[in-house]
Amino acid sequence: MENFQTPLEAFYFWLEKNPDRIFLRQPIQRKFIEYSRKDAFDQAIRVAAALHKMGLKKGDHVALLSKNCAHWFMADLAMMLGGFVSVPLYPTLDSDSIHEILIHSESKAIIIGKLDDYKSQKKGIPEIPKIGVALYGVSEEFTWEDLVNNTSEFEPFNQNPEDLISIMYTSGTTGNPKGVMHKVKSFNLVAQNGLKSLEFKDESKFFSYLPLSHIAERIGIEMGAIYGGGTVSFPESLETFAEDLALVQPNTFFAVPRIWQKFQEGVLNKMSQKKLDKLLSIPIINALVKKKIKMKLGLGDAQFCASGAAPIAVSLQKWYRRIGVEIHQCYGMTEDCILSHFNLPGTNKFGAVGRPLPGVTSKLSAEGEILIKSDALMVGYYKSPDQTAEMFTEDGFLRTGDLGEFDHDGYLSIVGRIKDQFKTDKGKYVTPSLIELELSKNTDLEHICVVGTGISQPIVLIIPSEAGRAKGKEGLNSSILKSIDELNPHLKKHEKLEKAVIMKENWTVDNGLMTPSMKIRRNRIETIHQPMYLEWFSRPERVVYEST
Repeated sequence: MENFQTPLEAFYFWLEKNPDRIFLRQPIQRKFIEYSRKDAFDQAIRVAAALHKMGLKKGDHVALLSKNCAHWFMADLAMMLGGFVSVPLYPTLDSDSIHEILIHSESKAIIIGKLDDYKSQKKGIPEIPKIGVALYGVSEEFTWEDLVNNTSEFEPFNQNPEDLISIMYTSGTTGNPKGVMHKVKSFNLVAQNGLKSLEFKDESKFFSYLPLSHIAERIGIEMGAIYGGGTVSFPESLETFAEDLALVQPNTFFAVPRIWQKFQEGVLNKMSQKKLDKLLSIPIINALVKKKIKMKLGLGDAQFCASGAAPIAVSLQKWYRRIGVEIHQCYGMTEDCILSHFNLPGTNKFGAVGRPLPGVTSKLSAEGEILIKSDALMVGYYKSPDQTAEMFTEDGFLRTGDLGEFDHDGYLSIVGRIKDQFKTDKGKYVTPSLIELELSKNTDLEHICVVGTGISQPIVLIIPSEAGRAKGKEGLNSSILKSIDELNPHLKKHEKLEKAVIMKENWTVDNGLMTPSMKIRRNRIETIHQPMYLEWFSRPERVVYEST
């Protein structure tokens, strides 16, 4: 990877070197529409010019509401060329949340791309210029395609490393979303230090499906492709996801633990673990089986696979290693621009999130909180100086809110979140994340939340997986109790799980119980269900069903 000072400098390098190389591949009705770097630049520069004609000025904030698609990349490129500050919104937000963020961020215009339900979201957009992409069926006062066809090019602005590049609103696992401000130099530093450390190859194939409004996808995929001259493909829909991934066979693949579990379930639904073990034990067949499974998953060409956002079970990493897929656990957050701790190729340690990346200093506070310092830390929370001040120590370290431990080799492990800890009525604190991680080894469980405020022992709230539901009530109960009985002897007395509660309603992004980055919203789950803890705890059965 070349040395650049800004994302635009990197884009220009590849634009000049190979303008006709495909940059973006957008599937529409099962066919890919392809955009070269020259195509993307020509469209983006005209949209940037159009925004200036509408009266926007350098430094103004422009919002972007869209699922991952080619026009997300081109819209972000237009904002960089026009000197604007991008404000990406999660595509699943409801109208009230959209309105709140657009007003708070002082966005002067919005670009609307591929969405599932724009009709219900539209009422949240105030009276600002709206640019809709007709390709995705969005009809607005301004159309992306019309602006591209009817606007002349203009002289793009040069990016300054000290300029603000984006205000990224966090997904809010612990409260209301906050606008994290990052400078151009932060994105550049992560791309230069982080992506080089991961040994990203130039002109790689990428597959973009995790929310681009989240920092991991923004840096790992968007900046990865811009800095490395790569090609990015997108899934057409959730239903075609597996087919699209298998068609693309990306060189790099990021996923959250639940997706890695889903992939595993898919393999084991077609082939029992016993049969898989037998085939993997046969020398000649072994390689063929691995290759076939990886190709089916879409990981046949994957040179680097990573997991983040939540802890991944070591047992799951070991399972994937047996089929030839090495999963590297990584750790970072929006506030540190994910320049933090990664397991790197050749030095991967299961159960840890890696060592500090180049340019990162990390340490633990007296309470065990992970503290991070680098030149890529956020400027602060937009219009929230008090909340910003709370996030930093006197010596300039970022407070992550995570509890960690370093081993003798310098590898960091996450042991929980400070705010996730709860106290049972015995007065003892419980850190739920490590208990949940152990339980997640059971593929019959989709989502897990260990709670216990106001009762004498912790209980676990469970959403069963498809495999778990298929076992029926008796089989599922047996599976859950087996996991609890195997785990409890290894827990301290006040941590031992008393019983499990099977939830009636699934936890999803739509009902607000999961973040767009697939983390459970523990505080919301607690708010809804805490009044029932004592009743559930008092029932005689060890597995309680919420609906009964």
